[in-house]
Amino acid sequence: MSGPTEANDVALGMSSEAADRAAHMLVRSPRAARVVARLLLALTLLCALALFSPWQQSAPSMGKVVAFTPLERRQTIEAPIEGRVSRWSVQEGTRVETGDILVELSDNDPLILQRLRDERAGISARLVAVRARADALGDRIEFVTASRSSALDAAAARVRMAEDRVRSAAQAVTAGEAAHLAAELQVERQRGLEADGLASRRTLELAEADLTRTRTDVERAEAMLSASRAEERALRSDQQKIGNDTGAAIDDARASRASAVGEAGAAEAELARIDVRLARQETMVVRAPAPGTVLRLSGGVGGEMVKAGDSLLVFVPDTEHRAVELWVDGVDIPLIAEGRRVRIQFEGWPAVQFTGWPSVAVGTFGGRVTLIDATDDGQGRFRIVVTPDLRDEPWPSGRYLRQGVRANGWVLLDQVTLGYELWRRFNGFPPVVALSESGGASASGKEKSK
Repeated sequence: MSGPTEANDVALGMSSEAADRAAHMLVRSPRAARVVARLLLALTLLCALALFSPWQQSAPSMGKVVAFTPLERRQTIEAPIEGRVSRWSVQEGTRVETGDILVELSDNDPLILQRLRDERAGISARLVAVRARADALGDRIEFVTASRSSALDAAAARVRMAEDRVRSAAQAVTAGEAAHLAAELQVERQRGLEADGLASRRTLELAEADLTRTRTDVERAEAMLSASRAEERALRSDQQKIGNDTGAAIDDARASRASAVGEAGAAEAELARIDVRLARQETMVVRAPAPGTVLRLSGGVGGEMVKAGDSLLVFVPDTEHRAVELWVDGVDIPLIAEGRRVRIQFEGWPAVQFTGWPSVAVGTFGGRVTLIDATDDGQGRFRIVVTPDLRDEPWPSGRYLRQGVRANGWVLLDQVTLGYELWRRFNGFPPVVALSESGGASASGKEKSK
């Protein structure tokens, strides 16, 4: 009886284990759910680790390719003079070299150049005559000045001679008066002797005759003295007249010479104006200022009249010194300094840009900030000029980077952690400012993330 009972017990135990296994299979999670759970756990761990990975902050911008040198950028060729376009030597898209003829202008008067040359010849002849007259007047001034000196010397000599004659006449008057006084005394003496009977009548008459003679001599000497003094006054007046006349002649010659010099200056100014007009008329052929391409014909295409300064065509010079002109928002401009690295994506050039990891970007090119404008464009944007980074991959050739090609730029700022960058963006904070630029007011991105 024991045998069947044991067999039954074994059978019952096996059936209970199978039932437990079946029940466990029924409550067990599906295999797909377990895989998903493992993937979510791994993704969570990866995200947690990624929050501590480095992130390169950047300031986005947009712009275009330009020539680094302003003289090599697109420029407008203007008409140098007023005239009519007589012949175009280029078309839109024509490649030209320095000195090639672009357009020829003509004046309404076909003989304008010859008439200007004739007018210039007449002004030149008048200028020569005026200069010769000025030189002759200068010589005349010298001659009159020398003649004045000689005439004044001669007049002074005559005045001295007259003074000598006046002195001589004065001495003669003095001698005559002394002789007259002696004759008067002699007459008085002879009258007394004649009254006493000591002298004859004849002797008295001779004494009276001598008195008359001495009186006449005194009167003659006084007359000569008066004449000498009158002559002296006349000679002095003549000396003054010579000085005045020659001085007036010199002043008149100087005035005439000054007038001639003024006429010469006016003729020179008029000659200069004629030369300017001739030069402008002779520059009626407009030539290319540098090697480049004619972009667009803008004026005088139909042969109409153009004024000096009117636009004729738009010209784009060739350049090997390319740069990118980017416009940065005013919020980011305080973070940018000259020398900052920039990653650039050119329009039409295949590229994949990773903003936070520029090292894994494909098809972008490196640059350096060379120039930052001191003021905005009126809309709160600031211009920066970026040139190629010589330590990075060279930019595409000029075939691809023509002036005006649009470009996207990312000015590289500081490195922070991805967690800090997400926290910054969620809270609307600005990018990190380096210690060297903020004066120590803010810490670096790495220090903040810690």
